[in-house]
Order: sequence, then C-alpha cells, then structure tokens
Amino acid sequence: MPEHTRGGSGTRRTFLKTTGAISLAGLAGCLSETDHGIRFILNPAEEQTDIVEEYTPMKEYLEDETGEEIDLEPAGSYVETLEALETEQGELADTSPTGVPGGDGFADVIGMRTAFGGNQYFSTIVTLPDSDIEELADLEGEQIAVGAQLSVSGTLVPALMLQDAGLDIGDFPNTQDAPDLDINVADDHDTARQQLEDDPDVVAATTGAFASAPQIPQEQFDEYEEFVEHSAEYEGAGSDIDDDDSPELRLLDVSESLTRAPIMARSNWDDPARDEIEQALIDAEEEDLIPEGTDEDLELWFTGIDEADRDDYEYVDEVFDDLGLEFEDFDDED
Repeated sequence: MPEHTRGGSGTRRTFLKTTGAISLAGLAGCLSETDHGIRFILNPAEEQTDIVEEYTPMKEYLEDETGEEIDLEPAGSYVETLEALETEQGELADTSPTGVPGGDGFADVIGMRTAFGGNQYFSTIVTLPDSDIEELADLEGEQIAVGAQLSVSGTLVPALMLQDAGLDIGDFPNTQDAPDLDINVADDHDTARQQLEDDPDVVAATTGAFASAPQIPQEQFDEYEEFVEHSAEYEGAGSDIDDDDSPELRLLDVSESLTRAPIMARSNWDDPARDEIEQALIDAEEEDLIPEGTDEDLELWFTGIDEADRDDYEYVDEVFDDLGLEFEDFDDED
C-alpha cells in the first residue's frame, strides 16, 4: 500500500505513541486480576452511563449458551480497550474498527456487528440550522468538535473529508494542531455532538451517524443514495428532534460507507470455552441481544454479529495511509 504524506512530514507518523502508557495505569486499577470470569471489555463509543446494562442481555445470553461466567468491564478510552487485550486483562472486546490494525499481533477479529441486517455505517459532519456554515470549506478558521482520537467515524474519516474539502488539517489527528481549524477532541460521539449544541464557539461536529441522524431531518439524507440504501439510521433520521433535549441539526456531509465495528478476542486466549463463546456470538439473534420489553434507553446498538476477519477492515489501513498515521508502537512508554 503506498505511503502518503501531509504538511511536510516526510514519513508516516507513529500514532498515539505515548497515550497507551498513561491509560494503562487507569485500566489496571479497574479490572480485577483475580476471581473473574471471562472478561468482556466495552469500548466507550458513546457517553453511555448504562453501557453495562445495555450489554447485560448479551452477557446473559452467552452465559446461558455456554455455562461460562462473563464479566463486563467498561474501558475509559479506545486505547484502554486494546490494552486490556494486550496485557491479558481481558479476553473479549467490543472495539472500534481501528482496533483491527491497532491489535495486530495480539487481537483476533471474531466478527463484525450488524444493525437491523446491515453491516455498514457512516460518518457525518453537522452544524446547527441557523449556522452560516453552508459547506465544509466554510469551516476554515472555525472551532469544531470531533469524536475520540481513535474513532474511525468520529474523527479519522471526517479528517479526510475535511482535507478533501481543501482544508489544511496539518498533523491532525496525531496532534490537534490544524492550521485551518480549531479542533476540540471529545471522548466520544455524543460529547462531540453536545459540544456543538451547548458551546456557541463550536460551529460543527463530526460523529458517526448513529449519534447524529436522529436529530437530522430525514430529507437531508435523501441526496446520499448509499446512506439511504445501506444505513440502519436512515429510517429513524429526525425521530428524536426536540427543541429542548435534542435540538435539530443540519447535515453538511456524509462519508462513504464504512464496515461496522468488530468484536475481537485476545490472540493468546487459550481456553476450551473460547470456540463455544465465539460461535454463540455469531449465532446470536436480535432477540438474544435486545430481548422483548427492553427499555428503549437501554437497547444495545447492534442486532447481530457476522463472521469477519482482518480482510474486512482493509479500508482502515487505507485511512491510516491517507492520513500519514500508523499504529506501530502506539502503546510504548518511550
């Protein structure tokens, strides 16, 4: 795969080389080292205080199917999720697609999550209805909010969309120094969107469509044929608009389709239960993951898991190349 450079940097840059050393200390304190079952690490894609409750039906399904004890362990960041696998503090993990190149050598892809039959999702860039921003080029010199630094749909793909619109993003997302933009990096998609809603200095936000589409009138997506055809979010677009709690957003652009996030397992996890658990995940039906009567606020965001491998996430490597990033040594202390 050819290498790409930006902003005068002569080689691909190592991404987040020191971040992992910082997050690992926090993770080690929150994951039990003894008396645990099979530990399933939960990635913080959204600002969900009830993420454990959302995953509890899946946990109970796996326990019923396999007879094993499953412990759900929320991680504090995308990096912590991967480091739990690398440092043997977890056996399974829900990760971002960036977890595939990031986990090379110590984490295996089990499957990709699907939503209502679809395994594709999309990134969006949004503003407010009364904003003067009409197109991405208008964001020059403005403050924007983006998702977590390792998020494909919240940060990496939007960075390419901004660059393709002619904006100089400098070394972003390796650093926040973008000559044409003032960038706030949030912990997750919901927080990025909320910064747009709450901070008058923030004029746009980049998030996965799952965090923005419910507040965007559906007709704004109609010119994006791939989104209309393949996105699980199209049907519910605009359904959450509420002037007080969920203000209307205005769509600026939508990405090409992306492969939904994987479930991964620690490569050196050698346990007779592994094959049984992995098969149960692939066999799970929507009613196993979202039982009838589940509170709408506590519904899991995916409805099934398709078999997958690293080849299904080659596009992530292409995104990294286009941004001049790589994961090698991303968790080194040096």
